[in-house]
Amino acid sequence: MSLLPGDVVKKGQVLFTIENPEYVQVQQDFLEAKGRLSYLKSDYERQKELMADNVTSKKNFLKAESEYTVTLAQYQSLKKKLSLMNINPNTLSGENIRSIIAVTSPLTGYATTINATKGMYLNPSNVAITVTNTDYLHIELKVFEKDLPFIKEGQPINIRLQNDLNNVYEGKVHLVNRAINVQDRTVNIHGDLVNESDAKRFAPGMYIEGEILTTTTEYPALPAEAVANIDDDYFALVKIDNTTYRKVLVKIGTTNSGYVQLLNANDFDSTTEFLTKGAYNLITE
Repeated sequence: MSLLPGDVVKKGQVLFTIENPEYVQVQQDFLEAKGRLSYLKSDYERQKELMADNVTSKKNFLKAESEYTVTLAQYQSLKKKLSLMNINPNTLSGENIRSIIAVTSPLTGYATTINATKGMYLNPSNVAITVTNTDYLHIELKVFEKDLPFIKEGQPINIRLQNDLNNVYEGKVHLVNRAINVQDRTVNIHGDLVNESDAKRFAPGMYIEGEILTTTTEYPALPAEAVANIDDDYFALVKIDNTTYRKVLVKIGTTNSGYVQLLNANDFDSTTEFLTKGAYNLITE
């Protein structure tokens, strides 16, 4: 095995091999069952015909039927085991019985954890290699219990990386869990990325910040940096000319994503220009 964490893995690619003498026994049992099955099927069909003609006893017929049925079940079970071991039962013969089998990847993705090493003993419960498909990343958010009534499937989600809060990625609510986490009184919300091309910016287990938009109503707003709070009153600077600004009283509502709702927008016309940065320092000078 030459894989390293982060290596690209293709579906069907051999990840590692396992050697076990018991694999030989499974193949031998299959070939023996396959060999007996042909004879037992012929004997069963012959006894069935003789039974119909009242030539043989019912006991002989039932014995032939039982042996054929039991052997057929063993054959089918062993055939399934061989398929799970990546051994083709249709091409297996006494000449190509082997004690080493190859474990292949069931999907295309990346090798994220590699616990197996050459020569180690693997228990059935051991995780040898973890392969993660990042094509369809799933978003998991936690919301407080009190906010659950406002969350619905299909609502848009604004997603930000903790080390890059300026870029916003689009998502949507895929599933709302109805079970409350009794420890922190939160509910898990599952979401999907809207643009699949954004998936390359994310990695499984990465922490993100998500904002679920429970309403799509639009309101006039100003950047938060354009508004100064002075003695519980809010002011902004309106541009008069290239060097002159006038302080105006503004009434604000809710704050969201760095913007504040402007409640008295009707006091200004559509051509009004506001200073969007540094308003507080200029107003308090």
